[in-house]
Amino acid sequence: MKKSTINFTIELDENNLPEKILWDATDKPEETATETKSISLALWDHSQRNTLRIDLWAKDMPVEDMKRFYIDCIGGLSQSVLSSTGDEFMANEMSQLCEKLVSHVQKS
Repeated sequence: MKKSTINFTIELDENNLPEKILWDATDKPEETATETKSISLALWDHSQRNTLRIDLWAKDMPVEDMKRFYIDCIGGLSQSVLSSTGDEFMANEMSQLCEKLVSHVQKS
């Protein structure tokens, strides 16, 4: 059985705020860790029937980029909902929300 590992390394400042976020994976083409400005990780705890979340962003990430990141996350979840459940209504509602949020960000 093939196994794949994903690792995150978070460098914190003196106030425990993320200064640098690095990620690496065994199946990633690059051999070195890659820097990113934000991660959003969700895990389903089937025994508790709830979601565990980790959201981190580097303190130098621009607010506008953060807004775009979350819009992209919702858009990706919309596609995941459609492919994993076939629920077109839910996927379409999420996509419409993304369109509203894009319009909001463009007006700002």
